[in-house]
Amino acid sequence: MKRNPRKVKWTKSYRALRGKDMTQDSTFEFERKRNRPERYDRNVFNNTLNAMKKIHKVRAEREVKHIAKRMQGKKQKELQEAQKELEQSIYMVKAPSVLKEDQSLTLPKLKVKVSQKQAAAQQMEE
Repeated sequence: MKRNPRKVKWTKSYRALRGKDMTQDSTFEFERKRNRPERYDRNVFNNTLNAMKKIHKVRAEREVKHIAKRMQGKKQKELQEAQKELEQSIYMVKAPSVLKEDQSLTLPKLKVKVSQKQAAAQQMEE
């Protein structure tokens, strides 16, 4: 369809361009395909398994840091948006002392009638 892959959100290039995926992680170098068959060596095999565990641990730590770094600005942005919304609609906020004086500003308390069958059914479910 001749779309630019950097603009289509599900592509790797989009995620790499927007900083959503970790692309510069050096642990990805270990997963390169090697076409040469290796001779079996027990020491190499054990070292490889130990290295895989370490790489997995390092990669998990880096992923956590990456996500934390991405989310770092989000709290500040949410706070700014909340402050802006409050400034725009401050007239809707009433002080608690005003609400105590004028009961018409509070929401009415609704009473709902429940039949005996419905009450028994709710108790059975709990």
